[in-house]
Amino acid sequence: MKVVTWNVNGLRASVRNDFEAWLRLAGNDVVCLQEVKVQEDLLTTNWFEGYIALWNSAERGGYSGVATLVRDGLRVRGVTRGIGHRSDVEGRVLTVDFDTFSLVNVYAPHSHRELKRVAEKVSFLEALDVFIAGKRAAGRPLVLVGDFNVAHTEIDLANPGPNVGNAGFLPEERAWVDRLISSGFVDAFRQFEPSGGHYTWWSMRSTVRERNIGWRLDYVFVEEALRGNLVACRHVSDRTGSDHCPVEVELNVPRSIPGFERSAL
Repeated sequence: MKVVTWNVNGLRASVRNDFEAWLRLAGNDVVCLQEVKVQEDLLTTNWFEGYIALWNSAERGGYSGVATLVRDGLRVRGVTRGIGHRSDVEGRVLTVDFDTFSLVNVYAPHSHRELKRVAEKVSFLEALDVFIAGKRAAGRPLVLVGDFNVAHTEIDLANPGPNVGNAGFLPEERAWVDRLISSGFVDAFRQFEPSGGHYTWWSMRSTVRERNIGWRLDYVFVEEALRGNLVACRHVSDRTGSDHCPVEVELNVPRSIPGFERSAL
């Protein structure tokens, strides 16, 4: 199964350009989008030929929101919008249950350049922890994807020194990724690429992307039980149209996962 995650920074503009052509050529089974800034309606639900579009839109128009596009023919067992947190009105999490795993599409809040939303970010991450624990107890292994608005380690941004204490590189944000990994998740990209210089977000300022002065803010995390099922994980850094690039992961998903037979799939 091929899954891609991409913060499109406004889906309507992407659709007006070549998003649908890219969608057809990329051939992904599931497409997780963040910051779609689109409300769900009859038009958007039927935008993408060959896919079922599932949405968790923000109540505020033109803001935030996530969507997960599932290729026709893939069986969806269940859909959960939100995590039971006040941020649910911003449409930040959408979970889709498949036969043998659950896919959680996340657009985490930004702590704000002036750190005005740090408390909100931490509260969101704590609520996400609780939600993840509940989903794991249900029996399906999890795959978490999306824009988490945090660079985990120093090799995950081009200029770590000057950014210590800045939004996206705060100790409490980075500590959340540490906790997630210690709880039994793996960073899929780092299973294939341990070196620095690989980013998923670049400032829109002139030549910044060309010079690769970026941050790795977009991730695929899989539970340890799925580590052996990882085939590939890569950044599609040549894909433009947003200040983020897509991250693709390929999983060899079996009919059952050892250790998860207790789940009534």
